[in-house]
Amino acid sequence: MIRHFLHVDFDAQRGLQEQVRETLINAILSGIFPPDAPLPSCRALAAQLNVSRNTTALVFENLVNEGYLLSRPRSGYYLHPDYHQPQVNPTLTAPVCESAAPRWGNRLKIQPSQQESILKPAGWMHYRYPFIYGQPDTHRFPLASWRAAANWLHGGIRDPAWVVDHIDQDVPMLIEQIRTRVLPKRGIVAAPDEILITLGSQNALYLLTRLLMSPDTRMAVENPGFREAINTFMLADTRIVPHAVDEEGLVLADAPCDYYYVTPGHQVPTGVSMSKARRAQLLEYAARHDAVIVEDDYDSESNFMQNPLPALKASDRSGRVIYVSSLSKALSPGLRLGFMVADPDLIDEARALRRLMYRHPPANIQYQMAHFLAQGYYETHLRRYHD
Repeated sequence: MIRHFLHVDFDAQRGLQEQVRETLINAILSGIFPPDAPLPSCRALAAQLNVSRNTTALVFENLVNEGYLLSRPRSGYYLHPDYHQPQVNPTLTAPVCESAAPRWGNRLKIQPSQQESILKPAGWMHYRYPFIYGQPDTHRFPLASWRAAANWLHGGIRDPAWVVDHIDQDVPMLIEQIRTRVLPKRGIVAAPDEILITLGSQNALYLLTRLLMSPDTRMAVENPGFREAINTFMLADTRIVPHAVDEEGLVLADAPCDYYYVTPGHQVPTGVSMSKARRAQLLEYAARHDAVIVEDDYDSESNFMQNPLPALKASDRSGRVIYVSSLSKALSPGLRLGFMVADPDLIDEARALRRLMYRHPPANIQYQMAHFLAQGYYETHLRRYHD
């Protein structure tokens, strides 16, 4: 038997089977095992890696079931014929082209990498006191409850509706949970056709930029304000009009704008909450000048004010407020789930644009979040988060 030295720097945070399997898959695909010789036995590999024989046996059996290996009685495990040749990277064997590579800098129509952006140090989440704006303590993520929602989703007795392409539709269960459990806490009453699920609130801002803005558009923003929102609006060469912020929120200027982007619940970055008087003034001003307000209520669930005012959208009687928020900000930003509430006509167009970008947010995450909300896990997490 040919001996092969396989080494694994085991990570205590990951399962042994997962890491042994990953090592074997890499070895198979790289072609280090000859096609006519058996792989190391379960016992030999277990001794080499200092793991139990059961661990290596389970990994080998899984690789047989998945078509990587063949099991020959009293002989051992061999490569499946499909893997007799190593998986060669095509870029290593492609013929060399003598012509010059494209000058991508001359072809790019926009260069988002050149925008001023929010910078965070690498590995900031491992700092003892990470003073990073807008990030929750992920150590408090309710893993057991989230796992319970996942178990419900993947239960064998349930029709896995999440495996199909929903084309441009959202999961009705999640829409209903947002409509009946999330929005009422912000004073918002909305119909199902007024809600769109997005990949975070940033995605909603991008959809609005593509749909509504052009070089002729005047966008009022808070100064100081959320830089990534401004960067998104600038993708359409929108005319950015900074507006000062005082202790009551955005200060209206004399010259009206087409759109007003505001964070009235918890202003970025000052933390000011827009006063009742300023909210009424902004709504009246928008109606008088035929303007639209984009309300970014990004941290409505993690705002620690005792009695926060209802959302600006709650006082909207003319459909001039587009409400953008996040489901994952207080839970885990990595989930990337947000939503937008607006007039059905605008939601229809945003849905069509979203379809051209990525169809819809992953249905399995939508179902899991819907169950997480329906079972009260989200509310329990928020209570503990605020304690």
